[in-house]
Amino acid sequence: MFDGGITVTRVYTLVNQKGGVGKTTTTINLGAYLAQIGQRVLVVDLDPQANATSCLGVDKLSVQGGTYEALLGDENIFSYILLNERLNLSILPSSPSLAGAEVELVDELARESRLRKALAQVSDRYDYILIDCPPSLGLLTVNGLMAGLNGVIVPVQCEYLALEGLGQLTQTIERVRQLLFPELVVRGVVLTMFDSRTNLSTDVVAEVNRHFPEQVFKSVIPRSIRLAEAPSYGLPISAYAPTSVGAVAYEALARELLTSDGA
Repeated sequence: MFDGGITVTRVYTLVNQKGGVGKTTTTINLGAYLAQIGQRVLVVDLDPQANATSCLGVDKLSVQGGTYEALLGDENIFSYILLNERLNLSILPSSPSLAGAEVELVDELARESRLRKALAQVSDRYDYILIDCPPSLGLLTVNGLMAGLNGVIVPVQCEYLALEGLGQLTQTIERVRQLLFPELVVRGVVLTMFDSRTNLSTDVVAEVNRHFPEQVFKSVIPRSIRLAEAPSYGLPISAYAPTSVGAVAYEALARELLTSDGA
């Protein structure tokens, strides 16, 4: 994305402290479609479970460096970024070693902004950077929020229990805004796992729209067997089942984001 010859990089953090809401699925598939459309995209796996890493076909146990090194101050993070040539999609991978980062960072100066500082080294190489946070509200997620210079994207599962966590997440975002990063905003909410056969899904859509007026993406992600299967093949839905309903929905989401970003 260029503006007068200058690269304009948009950095979005995908976060929800509740697991199983489609956060990693959204990160990977949104990134894959943005890349397919022609954007230069970097996915940052900030979760010690390394699911985003695995979803792009990288063995998390063979990772030689990634977000752990970035958080601990390694100044050569570009050497850890892996490019999936088939997808034209890059990833800064994670590995189980990242689990120790929260403890190791406790006594470090500016520990909340380590990821932001690291990504500043490489941001001019990309149009979009998408950060996949762990399902928690600890120091790793705070680093993700601090690095989300253009806002937070919140995937919300269309089930009742998903609504209960929204209040806690909103409070965390507000605390980070007040104490560390006043410019932090919610860029948008993505409704996932929508089942048109149930009244509950429809009720959740209405409730989320009530809580986040003007911030809910129009593109709704349906429940899809193909979306659930794709990670086991190390592929995004765009490569695994490009004509499936999940693929159509994520492509629409990517185009909606691009349009609203003025791309």
